[in-house]
Amino acid sequence: MQTTIYYSEKDAYLMSQVDMKGRHERKSRSAVILSILEKHFEREKRLGEILIDLGAVSHANLARGLELQKTKFADKLLGEILLEEELGAQDALEQALTIQGRSGEREGASGR
Repeated sequence: MQTTIYYSEKDAYLMSQVDMKGRHERKSRSAVILSILEKHFEREKRLGEILIDLGAVSHANLARGLELQKTKFADKLLGEILLEEELGAQDALEQALTIQGRSGEREGASGR
Protein backbone atom coordinates (compact mmCIF):
# COMPACT_ATOMS: atom_id res chain seq x y z
CA MET A 1 0.00 0.00 0.00
CA GLN A 2 1.25 3.45 -0.79
CA THR A 3 0.14 6.67 0.86
CA THR A 4 1.08 10.20 0.00
CA ILE A 5 1.27 12.78 2.76
CA TYR A 6 1.00 16.43 1.89
CA TYR A 7 2.35 18.95 4.34
CA SER A 8 3.08 22.65 4.32
CA GLU A 9 5.92 24.77 5.63
CA LYS A 10 4.07 24.96 8.95
CA ASP A 11 4.53 21.21 9.28
CA ALA A 12 8.26 21.22 8.51
CA TYR A 13 9.18 21.11 12.20
CA LEU A 14 7.02 18.01 12.78
CA MET A 15 8.45 16.30 9.73
CA SER A 16 11.98 17.04 10.95
CA GLN A 17 11.02 15.40 14.27
CA VAL A 18 9.72 12.36 12.37
CA ASP A 19 12.97 12.19 10.40
CA MET A 20 15.06 12.45 13.59
CA LYS A 21 13.03 9.70 15.24
CA GLY A 22 13.46 7.60 12.11
CA ARG A 23 17.23 8.00 12.15
CA HIS A 24 17.35 7.21 15.86
CA GLU A 25 15.16 4.10 15.52
CA ARG A 26 16.57 3.16 12.11
CA LYS A 27 13.13 3.32 10.51
CA SER A 28 11.75 4.95 7.41
CA ARG A 29 9.65 8.09 7.60
CA SER A 30 6.52 6.12 6.77
CA ALA A 31 7.28 3.49 9.44
CA VAL A 32 7.65 6.22 12.06
CA ILE A 33 4.40 7.90 11.03
CA LEU A 34 2.54 4.58 11.08
CA SER A 35 3.90 3.72 14.53
CA ILE A 36 2.77 7.11 15.84
CA LEU A 37 -0.70 6.61 14.36
CA GLU A 38 -0.88 3.10 15.75
CA LYS A 39 -0.02 4.32 19.23
CA HIS A 40 -2.55 7.14 19.00
CA PHE A 41 -5.46 4.98 17.89
CA GLU A 42 -4.74 1.82 19.86
CA ARG A 43 -3.20 2.97 23.14
CA GLU A 44 -6.46 3.07 25.12
CA LYS A 45 -7.73 -0.25 23.86
CA ARG A 46 -7.68 -3.50 25.75
CA LEU A 47 -5.78 -6.48 24.43
CA GLY A 48 -8.89 -8.27 23.14
CA GLU A 49 -10.04 -5.19 21.22
CA ILE A 50 -6.67 -4.90 19.52
CA LEU A 51 -6.70 -8.61 18.61
CA ILE A 52 -10.17 -8.17 17.10
CA ASP A 53 -8.98 -5.08 15.17
CA LEU A 54 -6.03 -7.08 13.81
CA GLY A 55 -8.38 -9.87 12.72
CA ALA A 56 -6.32 -12.25 14.86
CA VAL A 57 -9.14 -13.44 17.10
CA SER A 58 -12.84 -13.87 16.44
CA HIS A 59 -15.44 -12.32 18.72
CA ALA A 60 -16.47 -15.84 19.75
CA ASN A 61 -12.90 -16.87 20.66
CA LEU A 62 -12.35 -13.65 22.60
CA ALA A 63 -15.61 -14.18 24.49
CA ARG A 64 -14.55 -17.77 25.24
CA GLY A 65 -11.16 -16.61 26.53
CA LEU A 66 -12.72 -13.94 28.73
CA GLU A 67 -15.25 -16.41 30.11
CA LEU A 68 -12.47 -18.89 30.93
CA GLN A 69 -10.53 -16.11 32.63
CA LYS A 70 -13.54 -15.23 34.73
CA THR A 71 -14.57 -18.77 35.70
CA LYS A 72 -11.56 -21.07 35.53
CA PHE A 73 -8.29 -19.17 35.15
CA ALA A 74 -8.68 -16.02 37.24
CA ASP A 75 -4.95 -15.93 37.97
CA LYS A 76 -3.94 -16.00 34.28
CA LEU A 77 -3.64 -13.21 31.78
CA LEU A 78 -5.98 -13.24 28.80
CA GLY A 79 -3.16 -13.75 26.32
CA GLU A 80 -1.94 -16.84 28.15
CA ILE A 81 -5.44 -18.30 28.08
CA LEU A 82 -5.90 -17.57 24.38
CA LEU A 83 -2.61 -19.32 23.61
CA GLU A 84 -3.17 -22.32 25.88
CA GLU A 85 -6.69 -22.89 24.57
CA GLU A 86 -5.48 -22.36 20.98
CA LEU A 87 -7.87 -19.45 20.51
CA GLY A 88 -5.14 -17.13 19.21
CA ALA A 89 -1.64 -17.21 17.75
CA GLN A 90 1.62 -16.21 19.49
CA ASP A 91 2.72 -13.79 16.74
CA ALA A 92 -0.63 -11.96 16.76
CA LEU A 93 -0.52 -11.71 20.54
CA GLU A 94 3.00 -10.29 20.45
CA GLN A 95 1.93 -7.75 17.84
CA ALA A 96 -1.09 -6.73 19.92
CA LEU A 97 1.07 -6.35 23.04
CA THR A 98 3.55 -4.24 21.12
CA ILE A 99 0.74 -2.02 19.89
CA GLN A 100 -0.60 -1.79 23.41
CA GLY A 101 2.85 -0.86 24.64
CA ARG A 102 3.03 -3.69 27.13
CA SER A 103 5.39 -5.98 25.27
CA GLY A 104 7.73 -7.82 27.60
CA GLU A 105 5.76 -6.77 30.67
CA ARG A 106 5.65 -10.38 31.81
CA GLU A 107 7.59 -13.46 30.74
CA GLY A 108 5.54 -15.18 28.05
CA ALA A 109 4.08 -11.72 27.41
CA SER A 110 0.34 -11.91 27.71
CA GLY A 111 -1.87 -8.96 28.61
CA ARG A 112 -5.24 -8.73 30.31
